[in-house]
Amino acid sequence: MRDSGSLVAVDRKLRLPTLAALLIALASCAPTVIPPARPPAPAPVPVVPPPPADALSAGVQPGPSVAGLSITPASASKALAAFRISCPSLVKRTDASGLSKSEDWSAACAAAPSWPAGDEIGFFTTYFETVRVGPGDAFATGYFEPEIAGSRVRRPGFEVPVHAKPAELLDANPFTGEKGRGHVVDGEYVLYHDRAAIVDGALAGRALEIGWAADPIDFFFLQIQGSGRLALPDGGVMRIGYAGQNGREYVAIGRIMKERGLLGPGQTSMQGIVAWLRAHPEEGRAIMRENKSYIFFRELTGPGPIGAMGLPVTPRATVAADPKFVPMGAPVFLAVDKPVASGLWVAQDTGGAIKGANRFDTFWGSGAEAKEIAGGMQASGDAYVLLPRGSLARLNADRGTASRR
Repeated sequence: MRDSGSLVAVDRKLRLPTLAALLIALASCAPTVIPPARPPAPAPVPVVPPPPADALSAGVQPGPSVAGLSITPASASKALAAFRISCPSLVKRTDASGLSKSEDWSAACAAAPSWPAGDEIGFFTTYFETVRVGPGDAFATGYFEPEIAGSRVRRPGFEVPVHAKPAELLDANPFTGEKGRGHVVDGEYVLYHDRAAIVDGALAGRALEIGWAADPIDFFFLQIQGSGRLALPDGGVMRIGYAGQNGREYVAIGRIMKERGLLGPGQTSMQGIVAWLRAHPEEGRAIMRENKSYIFFRELTGPGPIGAMGLPVTPRATVAADPKFVPMGAPVFLAVDKPVASGLWVAQDTGGAIKGANRFDTFWGSGAEAKEIAGGMQASGDAYVLLPRGSLARLNADRGTASRR
């Protein structure tokens, strides 16, 4: 029994190291397991501050003296005439930009009617100071009063309806009072018909047509201008002006055509866009529908066209601006890279695409020259808003008072 026990002990001594070696060998042959790579941490999303809501939140700084601006006598004369038109509204209206109060304009408006001819520049140097809103970097386009072929009644060749504003189109929710255009459908306040629906006949059969245009492209661009003239078959003229808008988003078709590579260099003017639409009628109809905004009109029998202040606008003196950044009726000086647009203007109008600080749309009147200038107007430079003297000091004082509260 001793011998057999010794053999067992020897066998164990031999087997244990052999087993360990075998395990080590097997381990060395096993594939290396690499833990899965961790996905990279997502890049931080940059925090983009919301755009300024008005001129005060954009920042207001003093500009150069009015005397230091390159104001020509012709520019000052036209601007003073336009300013006189604005005054009855200026001294009453609430300024959405926050830059002025109605009483600030009293002295200038009292002096404007009797100011002597030939010294219009002196009027502006006497009563105004300049401010720069935000960075002051201006961009200006142009608009005009187009004349297109039209008729008071539908007839062959005149099939594009010119609609009056429908009575059911409201400017605010009748249930909540919240502002925003729409209409009530089945007891709910919803968005109004967009351009495509109206073109397809959403308003047909309701006797809303005040006229008929001959060409859908011509009428599309008349709607963008906001007013115009229908040249009637009998040689007469019917003037139509803005009566309302459907509340849908304005889409600049020139921008989307450029993004899609449909327009080459130098083709982004109104003339270039129109040429492409006429050369590609089917695609052009579809692109025009992408602008969901639709303008309604009324016939004008007095002076016009009528701007957003409800007053006649003045060719080569009226500029459209965003009322949250420029007081409606205030003079504005543009120093831009197109000399024809540089000078003194008066903010008397607004526009669907005219949003934000220092964005302007210059009005050129009617006729071929006005169409040519407005259609090709894209100017950059500086803008200065003219406010009644003492306005900036009052604004600074008001800010100081607010900060101490």
